Amino acid sequence: MTTMPSEQMAPPREKRRRADATRRLANMLAEAELRVATAESCTGGQLAALFAGDAALGPWLERGFIVYSADAKCEMLGLDRADAERDEGVNAEATRAMAAQALARSRAGIAVAVTGFCGPQQGNEEVGLLFIAAAHHETRVEEHHVGDIGRAAVLEAAVDLALAMLEEAAAMVAAR
Repeated sequence: MTTMPSEQMAPPREKRRRADATRRLANMLAEAELRVATAESCTGGQLAALFAGDAALGPWLERGFIVYSADAKCEMLGLDRADAERDEGVNAEATRAMAAQALARSRAGIAVAVTGFCGPQQGNEEVGLLFIAAAHHETRVEEHHVGDIGRAAVLEAAVDLALAMLEEAAAMVAAR
């Protein structure tokens, strides 16, 4: 298996934590026969790539939307232009809409969306500000402030937070 540079730099404990999270999520998705759609802005497809690169998670990835720009958010996911442009798309409303539209425009049972500022700082951006949303029978958004810990570390944190939110969403769907 080929590892990405960010995985090679991750401490062993972090690698184990992510491996445990992906294994739990893969088991939950398999038990519920639940497919996932991703809508990624700041992570640029890293979450979908994680699914595709994992033999247990891969079968449960239905599709991924990489919507880095405001135009992509509007054109691919139908977001309201004002939401997509406010705070450069890093806001709860845009993230909620991204997750809801990824679900609506796919055959997935759950969807997750990620937006954030990874750095370096430009203007008034808060580096490390992340919004993660999960959509299924309801849509929930979380706001996280991981700090200016470096671009790669912010991206890793965003993927880990999205995995955790997917795990919670899959548990809620399975419980219904």
